[in-house]
Amino acid sequence: MAVVQQLIVIVLEIWTIIFNFSASTAAAAQPKKYSAVLVFGDSTADTGNNNFVNTLFTANHLPYGQDLPGHAPTGRFSNGKLMPDFIAGFLGIKDTIPPYLDPNLSNEDLLTGVCFASAGSGYDELTTAASGVIPVSKQLEYFKEYIGKINGLIGADAAKKLLSEAVVIISAGTNDMTFNYYDIPTRRAQFNISEYQDFLQTKLHNYIKQLYDLGCRQMIVAGLPPIGCLPIQITARFKNPLDRKCLDEQNTDSQSYNQKLIKLLNQLQASLPGTRLNYADVYEPVVQFTLTRPATGFTVVNRGCCGTGFVEVSILCNPTTPKCASDSQFLFWDCIHPSEAAYQIAAKSVESKISP
Repeated sequence: MAVVQQLIVIVLEIWTIIFNFSASTAAAAQPKKYSAVLVFGDSTADTGNNNFVNTLFTANHLPYGQDLPGHAPTGRFSNGKLMPDFIAGFLGIKDTIPPYLDPNLSNEDLLTGVCFASAGSGYDELTTAASGVIPVSKQLEYFKEYIGKINGLIGADAAKKLLSEAVVIISAGTNDMTFNYYDIPTRRAQFNISEYQDFLQTKLHNYIKQLYDLGCRQMIVAGLPPIGCLPIQITARFKNPLDRKCLDEQNTDSQSYNQKLIKLLNQLQASLPGTRLNYADVYEPVVQFTLTRPATGFTVVNRGCCGTGFVEVSILCNPTTPKCASDSQFLFWDCIHPSEAAYQIAAKSVESKISP
């Protein structure tokens, strides 16, 4: 009888060892946990900051946000969520990212990440000179203020850890090209296209370095979309209203900018210890959407869902403006910004890069 009891004890000990080993292996196999999502940039990332500044560049009215929970506009320039929202949901942090300027932010909102982006913004200070939106440089000042707040909430050491484990998303550059080079050629008088790209990326280089110095280590930097496929750009250049094709020259410029950006990010990652810099390709998904419409579900790719889709954006896309019957079939929501369906697909290419 004593022998049987000893055998039972031995078997139980073996199973305990196996269970503990399996549990530790499973824990090690879990995806990396990120602490927060912090967002900088323009209208592709602004979740509502422009609601709180004196500007006409707003989307705090219907039909913007019509597909969000409660069908309420939040300031997002789309019918629903933006790409940063989808990334935050994928990481299991939260479903949507609130704007930093929202006066009703909770402590939990601050500790899990906020958005500093502003629609109409860009790396070039000239881009925001007359619009009243928040320059990218000012967004960094708000970020410093944010760091002070989380230091007060959890202490300096915990805040430093939170920042190092946060995912930083930077999405800007399109407004610089359209406002300053193509549509209002202010910078074209100073630079050729290659020189202006270098000018913008020098500013981006310094921006990433400043974020690094403030404690950020994991960043996703979006490239340019095919600017020549934006409905507003097609409208500005088209001759035949029935023949709305992408502008090849502007798309080629976007490609060359993106190639330079990839090189820049590789150089920065090599020079900044402990960083993980990911390039977010938003060019190829949009091009593929325009080429393989049935496969992606988008049946309309050269105009927006709101109004005619040629010129309507911000206050021109309002509750009295007619809209399409099925926004999920439109690549663009208004004449500039993608639909929620497009953002969701684009986010998947980024999600693969931040999954271990």
